[in-house]
Amino acid sequence: MNRTWDEEFWRLVLLLAVILLLNFLFDNFFVWLSIGLAIYLAWHLRQLNRLSEWIERRLTTEAPASSGIWEDIFLRLYRFRLRNKRRHKRLVKRLARFQEAAQAMPNAIIVMDHETTIEWCNSSATRMLGLHTRDDLGQRLLNLVRTPLLVNYIAREDYDEPLLMPSPVDEQKMLSVRMVPYGADQVLLVARDVTRMQRLEQVRRDFVSNVSHEMRTPLTVINGYMEMLLDEDNLSRKDSNEMLTLVNEQAIRLQSIVDDLLQLSRLEASSHVNVSEAVAVPQLLGTIINDARELSGDQEHNFVTDIDSNLSLQGNEFEIRSAFSNLVFNAVRYTPAHGKITIRWFHDEQGACFSIRDSGIGIPAQHIPRLTERFYRVDVGRSRHTGGTGLGLAIVKHILQRHDASLFIESSLGVGSEFRCEFPRNMLVYNKS
Repeated sequence: MNRTWDEEFWRLVLLLAVILLLNFLFDNFFVWLSIGLAIYLAWHLRQLNRLSEWIERRLTTEAPASSGIWEDIFLRLYRFRLRNKRRHKRLVKRLARFQEAAQAMPNAIIVMDHETTIEWCNSSATRMLGLHTRDDLGQRLLNLVRTPLLVNYIAREDYDEPLLMPSPVDEQKMLSVRMVPYGADQVLLVARDVTRMQRLEQVRRDFVSNVSHEMRTPLTVINGYMEMLLDEDNLSRKDSNEMLTLVNEQAIRLQSIVDDLLQLSRLEASSHVNVSEAVAVPQLLGTIINDARELSGDQEHNFVTDIDSNLSLQGNEFEIRSAFSNLVFNAVRYTPAHGKITIRWFHDEQGACFSIRDSGIGIPAQHIPRLTERFYRVDVGRSRHTGGTGLGLAIVKHILQRHDASLFIESSLGVGSEFRCEFPRNMLVYNKS
């Protein structure tokens, strides 16, 4: 028996002693017993009333002062309230942290009941699905997002596979939507932006298709002529030589495609290049320009140069040579005979800049953003006729990215094009003579 019950017991003993004393003094035991019990009952009713009033105030005030068993009851309830209050605060903090984490997630998260009534959603749901985190609570999702694909997906109630659908906010974005039932009648909707993955998958498919197509042409020529050479016994030496020449040309073209693919693969394997020595760009450009004049041949292009002979560059010489030669040789291939090709190497406040401008056929504006894609061609027939593999500008882009540089392209149809490589200041080495 604890202290409070001891106190209550002795209170009853004292009350009984008082009743016995009054009975001894004034006689009539039952009258005094009734009065004593009435007083004791009234005191307990008073404590019950105080407890009721305290409960109506949700136990938010201090516990009423009392004694005996009621003191113990009040104190236990008061401690219980404090424990619940601390537990409630912990739960509120955990819920706040969970909501903060859910709000920070890039995926859209929507908590709904089985009738798709929205109970909670994060800010990404606004960006991807057009919902409002406050105004749309209590609304049915299908009343707000009426995309037929989503309507059919929810009606089918088969959530084993995610749904791929365009975003109702931006049709250029693709979303992967998954429904996860949980609890008694709750459903969690998670939408993920898979636009980049879809584009990469499309690039992969295009790449495989383009590689197959690019290699099929020279292989078809090689196989065709080889069959003719093997099957025809009465071919003249002249015809045989012509066929072998064509076979050799296609073999060289096939080797160029393979070499460019291998180089592109090596470049994509790492995002940066380790630089320890300065690349003598003026001497490098001198060699490239001589090669360009040989490539020009009887087309007799007019080469104009403006090269800072004291300006070098921190980088990988092989890669810089590959990037600059690709741009220069492209200018030769796509500039009509006797056209002008201007090559500049200089520095300004931003850093070093390599620029090549031609008076060629120009590039339509809608094609410029895609020029650095692998195998992308503006004019397929002309590109193959000039001997390009369709990988040159993709190689240039990756080389520049590895050197923290950028490629800028400007072009006008019938006027010409300019390709400009801009390197940051920390990459240049300027030796004053």
